[in-house]
Amino acid sequence: MLTCFAPAFAWDGIDTATGGSVEIGKGNLVRSGRDIEIYDVEAGEYREVEVQSIREFGGAVEVEIYDHSNGEYRVLEMED
Repeated sequence: MLTCFAPAFAWDGIDTATGGSVEIGKGNLVRSGRDIEIYDVEAGEYREVEVQSIREFGGAVEVEIYDHSNGEYRVLEMED
């Protein structure tokens, strides 16, 4: 099953490793293999990331990403 999200508004969540807030802006098509732009509140900047996987669970959506700016994999827990 292909899971795909295209928020009509900003999609708020947290970075599970740091607890910092993140936002996926309107118009980003969140699908495995696609590049999207997120706003990292803790860093105070926009970042281009690649979506690795998307999983829905318990009222939230877990989005694993690869952050091109620092070469790290991150997990974002987004509000469902």
